[in-house]
Amino acid sequence: MLPSVLTYDPDRLRDACGVFGIFGDPKAAEKTYLGLYALQHRGQESAGIASSDGKMISLHKGMGLVRTVFSHADIIAGLPGASAIGHNRYSTTGGSGLVNAQPIRIQFKKGQIAAAHNGNLINALALRKGMEEAGSIFQTTSDSEIVLHLIARSERATIDDMVTDALQKIEGAYCFIFLTPLEMIAARDPLGFRPLCVGSLGDAIVVASESCALDIIGARYIRSVEPGEIISINQRGMTSRSLPDAPRKAFCIFEYIYFSRPDSIIFDEKVDKFRRKLGKKLAEESPCDADIVISIPDSANTAALGFAQRSGIRFEIGLIRNHYIGRTFIDPYQDKRDRDVRIKFNPVTGVLEGKRVVVVDDSIVRGTTMRQLVRLIRNGGAAEVHIRVASPPVRCPCFYGIDIPTSEELIASSHSTEEICRSMEADSLAYLSVPGMLEAVPDGAIQCTACFTGDYPTAIPEGFCKNQFAGLE
Repeated sequence: MLPSVLTYDPDRLRDACGVFGIFGDPKAAEKTYLGLYALQHRGQESAGIASSDGKMISLHKGMGLVRTVFSHADIIAGLPGASAIGHNRYSTTGGSGLVNAQPIRIQFKKGQIAAAHNGNLINALALRKGMEEAGSIFQTTSDSEIVLHLIARSERATIDDMVTDALQKIEGAYCFIFLTPLEMIAARDPLGFRPLCVGSLGDAIVVASESCALDIIGARYIRSVEPGEIISINQRGMTSRSLPDAPRKAFCIFEYIYFSRPDSIIFDEKVDKFRRKLGKKLAEESPCDADIVISIPDSANTAALGFAQRSGIRFEIGLIRNHYIGRTFIDPYQDKRDRDVRIKFNPVTGVLEGKRVVVVDDSIVRGTTMRQLVRLIRNGGAAEVHIRVASPPVRCPCFYGIDIPTSEELIASSHSTEEICRSMEADSLAYLSVPGMLEAVPDGAIQCTACFTGDYPTAIPEGFCKNQFAGLE
């Protein structure tokens, strides 16, 4: 059901971060801890919580999974107050290290403010260079810190106006949650790339990347934060304002395909429903004469169920995934492509033996893992292996907060489907079409499909790369 939480797989895509915030709950840090647990799939390099008792902001963050960073009850006890924000990080901008872990807390002319960010700012490097030339000093290599500098430099009178002023200067994808001693502010970029929702728990207001983080604390889902909306929450209640409209909307369709949990609501839509539609459409477009349908667990389970339902081919559990593999955090970019796939998966030979098997996956990036899986399934006794992918070929890099490699690393950018099929050592391979994918969502016109089509919703600065601050470390 989730993207890999405990292991780094170079053939899986990874989202930048997960964010969570709660205002008006006496156990705010504890609720934030649980919310981060539910959002662990969105980032596994570091985790952190900042809380406010109305006078000052306390902060604890560290490298590793949520349960590692907050391994003792006294850590949560050391985060007092009725408001808190939290962050799970996977670095797409800036390096992996404690200095870049979030939330980021600063002291400025209006007091303290902390920030948690999901996304990627495409004009961050230009903004940073200008600030450095003017004398600004940066403590991190994260683009998130740039927004705090913009807030601190603003000459507006109130924190709300300063945040609005800063956000009008940045471009790209973002969902921010800011915390001051007396207020929490949440914002989503005008194009709406990343999901952000708001809910309630008694008198408390909760904001999170996905609704599954509301569910774990018993909060009620209210709605999605609108593109360009800034929500301010304090003792007087919740108010909303809007940034200038963007020329279009650009909801990341990969959030539906892979990143978000199937039990979540994102962009006001149920992820499970969308993934089942993907599988059904895939079965319509690319039928297969086979005996069983299996998924690559866990993220492709729902699409595989949809394929089985529409095709009439029996769904079986043909691969068992090991969920208890340890993870190191020395270097998230470490080359592990040759790691034996048996560490992570094991075939169910009684299911596979002698069968013509349809293998459904959500996406193929480099193709290295799928090739190993096809061999594993054949060794498990399968007579035929047919790959069906519940998304179009990933041909283009992403600049908006997803770690999609450069085009050279994407197998579909330089190989035909027939060539990829031979490389996978499969009997057949078929992808879902772009029109078929867009039919599964209520409004295909508002989706960002740049990683499939190269139709980027913003101009990309010359020389921009996925890790634009790498040279600063």
